[in-house]
Amino acid sequence: MTRQIGRRELLAGTGIAALSAGCLGRTRNIAGRDRSSQLTVEINAPPADSDPNAIRIARHLAKNLNAVGVDARINTLGHTDLRRKVLINHNFDVYVGQFREAEPFDPDAMYGYIHSRFAAESGWQNPFGLTDVNGVDELLASQRRADGGERREVVADLQRTLCELQPFTVVAFPDPLTAVREDRFENWTNRQPLSVGGLLGLERVDGADGGTDGGGSGSETIDDGGNETADGNETAADGTAGNETDGGLIDDNPLTDGDDADDADTLRLVTTDERITQNWNPIAAEYRRYGTFTSLLYDRLALIDDGEVIPWLAARWDRVGESVIEVSLREANWHDGEPVTADDVVFTYEFLRDTSMGTTESSVPTPTFRGRVSAVESATAVDEMTVRLTLDGVNDAVGVRALQVPILPKHVWEERTGVATIAGFEFDAETTEAVVTNNENPIGSGPVRFVEAAPEESVAFERNPDHFLVREADGEDGSADGTDDGQGGDETDPLAEIPERFRGKPAFDRLEIEVMGSDIAAVQAVGDGFADATVSNLGPDAVPRIGREADARLVAGRSGGFYHVGYNTRRAPLSNPRFRGVLASLIDKQTLVDVAFDGYAEPAASPLAATPEWVPSDLRWEDRETDPVHPFIGESGSLDAETARDRLREAGYRFDEEGRLLAPST
Repeated sequence: MTRQIGRRELLAGTGIAALSAGCLGRTRNIAGRDRSSQLTVEINAPPADSDPNAIRIARHLAKNLNAVGVDARINTLGHTDLRRKVLINHNFDVYVGQFREAEPFDPDAMYGYIHSRFAAESGWQNPFGLTDVNGVDELLASQRRADGGERREVVADLQRTLCELQPFTVVAFPDPLTAVREDRFENWTNRQPLSVGGLLGLERVDGADGGTDGGGSGSETIDDGGNETADGNETAADGTAGNETDGGLIDDNPLTDGDDADDADTLRLVTTDERITQNWNPIAAEYRRYGTFTSLLYDRLALIDDGEVIPWLAARWDRVGESVIEVSLREANWHDGEPVTADDVVFTYEFLRDTSMGTTESSVPTPTFRGRVSAVESATAVDEMTVRLTLDGVNDAVGVRALQVPILPKHVWEERTGVATIAGFEFDAETTEAVVTNNENPIGSGPVRFVEAAPEESVAFERNPDHFLVREADGEDGSADGTDDGQGGDETDPLAEIPERFRGKPAFDRLEIEVMGSDIAAVQAVGDGFADATVSNLGPDAVPRIGREADARLVAGRSGGFYHVGYNTRRAPLSNPRFRGVLASLIDKQTLVDVAFDGYAEPAASPLAATPEWVPSDLRWEDRETDPVHPFIGESGSLDAETARDRLREAGYRFDEEGRLLAPST
């Protein structure tokens, strides 16, 4: 008789204590130990008070796995430990997390995420260990070379192949939820209010030294994560708190005592994630992917504003032939007063490929930005302010992505190329100090600079008065002379291609971020006037509280940071795409969106669903009630467990007399 799991039981799951074995250490699936052993799968996810959406997905999957005879166990870890386990140590079976990329992102974002050349590396590139099957690598390479309709066809085939192979299962694209107040700062963008573009686009309500009026919505930076704010403080509840208790600001916080707390020139934000108060390393995979605040600390050569490329630290660039971009830099200084030169840019591209800079037996690539820098074959300084980047035969879209990495000061980071060790890492090869440093007292060239921090409590930044947004807007001489490569350019205005709302910015003199105990407490802080906005994205449970705060309003945007279930394809039976396909069919995405996300999300099959123009019609969710490739095995939130077992039998798996799925022998 077919066993049905009720909708309420399915979504509620069992308590964490029942499903989770706590910190299971190096628990692995037990395939190969004994042919009569039940298959065990560990699902890694952040806890409910850190990310309620992720844990609900994990419970949903664990419940259904247990129903079909798999011993599924949830292992809850803090965000840093979870990322270290998955991205650095590759010591996992399954995890629930969010993909991080500027939104809307180019299809080339998938290059670093799944190309087999990165399978052995640590970090955000191919954490699944996917090898080149069904021509994935060739499709990834082809979309880099193709243009127009040809590229669109290649990208469509790539999405179909990924949906078939399921190295990860896309669950949903959440709606970022943020609480803001507008009595001191206005022009909060409705898409990404806590992106770099959103923060730089703010205006002071009183207009004092607030720069020019900014129209429209703030833009999103090319690598601020689009949906990852405050470096580890991630939107779409990745960093939210589920604690329903109220709480106020920390009374003894040194950053909010005294006059600073009442300063009209201070932008005050609250977060539930303490990582930004502890680590400012822009390449630290376990702390961030593309963080807003490290993007404010470290300039990029180019940014994106409303989908258009903006020269940023680069004053201009020109194509020289088919394979070279010649970049002219703006006059800029590092926060310690040293000038930014072409040598720093050259160093950055070499360093991101090998953080040891050739000092170790084998290279130690950065755990982030590998897909972007892989498009650059070499970087050469023409003179002190000009750099030539030789591209690897890529199209313009991929070339622009290569300009979107944080430029690092050579005189700081060249001292961090030596071998390092740190507790909690399980590297099979050497690592470097650059990868593991917290980067205390960060030195960048961006529009804000670091001031001080109280770990796990608060952090403060201040406006950089020497940044080109301020210096050139005030009419001081700069080296910029406009832009080329189709960007127009006005040689009389060094900020000609910088949007008006960014000139003279930021509008605040000081930026303070304070850690709160819950998202409810964060909303209360905004409503009571102790903060201007929340940073960590709020969970749906906080929405009614915003409605009760007269001076706070809800900002809901669209996210490119999709929730997904990732599989370690290095381990059997997760190495079998047919097995992964059955697991994907155990996830009722529509029900999760309706109930777990309370409707503040969109279910999806493709990782590119945030940019629907790239998604072929056969992969679009549109009016469908279930996944177009791996439809949920059941209906109305109820799993058809017996049909799921039949699917597993068809894939070659066996069950014992008690209905337990047996781990396959090696």
